[in-house]
Amino acid sequence: MKLQRISLLRWIAIALLVLSVVILVLQLVRFSRLRAGFPAGTVIADIPVGGLDQQGAADRVTQAYNYPIEVHYGSEIFYLKPASLGFKLDIDTMIAAADQQRVNAPFWSSFWDYLWNRSTEAQTTPLAYSIDEKQLKMYLYDEISSRYDNDPEQSQPIAGSTTFKIGAPGEVLDVDASILLIEQALKSSSARVVDLVVSEVDPPRPSLENLEVLLKQLIDESDYDGLTEVYILDLESGKEINFAYENGVDYDPGISFTAASTIKIPIMVTTFQYLSEPTSQAAAELMQLMIEQSKNDPADELMETYLSPTLGPLVVTDTMQQLGLENTFLAGHFYIGAPLLQRFSTPANTRTDYITDPDTYNQTTTSDMGMLLEDIYQCAKTGGGTFGAIFPNEITQNECQTMITYLTSNKIAVLLQAGLPDGTRIGHKHGWITETDGLMHAIFDVGVVFSPAGDYVICVAMYHPVQLIFDTANLLTANISTAVYNYFNIE
Repeated sequence: MKLQRISLLRWIAIALLVLSVVILVLQLVRFSRLRAGFPAGTVIADIPVGGLDQQGAADRVTQAYNYPIEVHYGSEIFYLKPASLGFKLDIDTMIAAADQQRVNAPFWSSFWDYLWNRSTEAQTTPLAYSIDEKQLKMYLYDEISSRYDNDPEQSQPIAGSTTFKIGAPGEVLDVDASILLIEQALKSSSARVVDLVVSEVDPPRPSLENLEVLLKQLIDESDYDGLTEVYILDLESGKEINFAYENGVDYDPGISFTAASTIKIPIMVTTFQYLSEPTSQAAAELMQLMIEQSKNDPADELMETYLSPTLGPLVVTDTMQQLGLENTFLAGHFYIGAPLLQRFSTPANTRTDYITDPDTYNQTTTSDMGMLLEDIYQCAKTGGGTFGAIFPNEITQNECQTMITYLTSNKIAVLLQAGLPDGTRIGHKHGWITETDGLMHAIFDVGVVFSPAGDYVICVAMYHPVQLIFDTANLLTANISTAVYNYFNIE
């Protein structure tokens, strides 16, 4: 009886052992099959692929990242395929990297974890991809920006007035900023919605050509019927306009005018060229009287004292020629009876299409005066410019700033200054004379305007062969000044 019990227990043990071996073999077979794919917890580019074979894993990752991203441009919504944006998955690299992790995992320790249903450390493979930024940028420009941008409406001059109609702002896609957001969405398996960066763009200033049209309309509608020449320079962009206009007829600009007291700007520049710093009190006082009060005797004294006892005007002319201002000269002193030191022939005064009968003693053009004012402005601002190139160490930044100070102290409340809002800073010099017939025929005002939205040079010259009526010319000059100020400061 006892031997039968031992025999039964033996067979039960053998049976259990055989059963265990069978179960173990079955588990090994099952584990081997699972191990042929990716183990549980495997993640490729944030996509779970546990239990999938290589092809299944590749299909799942590809499907996730080739799904269109949602893009918003304001209220417009687009669904864009990643391939059209230059996005390309490197699926082979990711599958190979994940498979290498699977192969390198120890077999028996992995099987033991499987057998006891213990979680294993997740195997993570990062996203491998490429983006053709050129293709992405071109897509945004060609397919989005070109179709949905709302370009700003340019401000326009109001005919017959000195003001401008303000244009409407626009909305423009910020391509560079949007590219960064799109790339982030393309690299994400879940956050695939993009709000494009759209910037509001202020309406652009009208073109200088539109300003020229407005100024000619002002001239046409004024009571003035003589010649008007205007030079305007945007000191920020360097763009300029220069036109000569009379009774609806355009003439080539660059007509020679009597410089009158505007020639005192070249005298000032030349005197500073020859003065040593610090400027003497005597020279400063003479300069102040010459520019601020437009007195002639101080101008003569400056030239006689600091340039040449007899040939000061020719020294001034030589400086202007070195600066490339070939139409500007001073051929004699201001005092009555001063001899004409030299006759000057210039491109401007040898023209035959329009003659203003300019004074043989002093002449200039609007563009010459405009360029000289620009030279002073740039020197005062940076210490460089034309002065620094032509006269190194002879005209300093401090001296140029002093010149600006003198010019801004010239306050006459007429002509260019009369057309500016109160408190606007303008450095200018005006000039007019009564001719031998007892009448005024020409008037000139040139200056630099320092305005909130931009600094600019403006030069206005007028000539009438019969008689130039001051009030009429003054009103037109002021209106031109107002229109130009409004152009640079559209509100």
